[in-house]
Amino acid sequence: MITLRPSRERGHADHGWLKSFHSFSFAGYYDPKHMGWGKLRVINEDWIAPGKGFGTHGHRDMEILTYVLQGALAHKDSLGNVKVIPPGDVQRMSAGTGVQHSEFNHAPDDTTHLLQIWIEPNVKGVKPSYEQTTFADSAKQDRLCLVASPDGAQGSVTLHADARLYAGLFDAGQTAALALATGRKAYVHLVRGALKVNGVALHTGDAALLADEQQVALTEAQEAEVLVFDLGD
Repeated sequence: MITLRPSRERGHADHGWLKSFHSFSFAGYYDPKHMGWGKLRVINEDWIAPGKGFGTHGHRDMEILTYVLQGALAHKDSLGNVKVIPPGDVQRMSAGTGVQHSEFNHAPDDTTHLLQIWIEPNVKGVKPSYEQTTFADSAKQDRLCLVASPDGAQGSVTLHADARLYAGLFDAGQTAALALATGRKAYVHLVRGALKVNGVALHTGDAALLADEQQVALTEAQEAEVLVFDLGD
């Protein structure tokens, strides 16, 4: 079963300095039909204006991934991390027993465009931790590159969750397939471009929710950047 989630149907918020699209219920956007998918709870696509950002705030018991698409995001947290996240990096923060952090776009004239992803952990109350890894475009070109996993396989960041995240870049004529074990779900978020997922057409910002499928097959790509989640319930 494949369900298309068109970009235009996502929740939307415009705070002036921050413009967001919400794939699942978040903050002021509530839709009981879109509360999450498997362990995946949040995908927010954010545009942060120059010199603006999120002040210090807290999280608990959530695996948080940040995937920057344009500009850079400055991160500071109560663990002592002071980092800059550029495009190509994947940041993982395990909130666990509790962490405080802030996120800012310090550029004077460049908007920061990013995806923030929340995944429910398998175990609550873990010690908070932070990890950040660079994945070059060459590692993602014409293939699905594992960027987050429960065991840190292939240099991916390590999640305390039953989920794997792959990132890929595909041009015309390039395809990929990811086998799914019985009982697994998948979620495909098209960052940009166009492609088909198991024959279903996606365009920029669209997503596909897969259940009871044997694989995720990506075909007919056109300048596509895509994230593929392999998810437990």
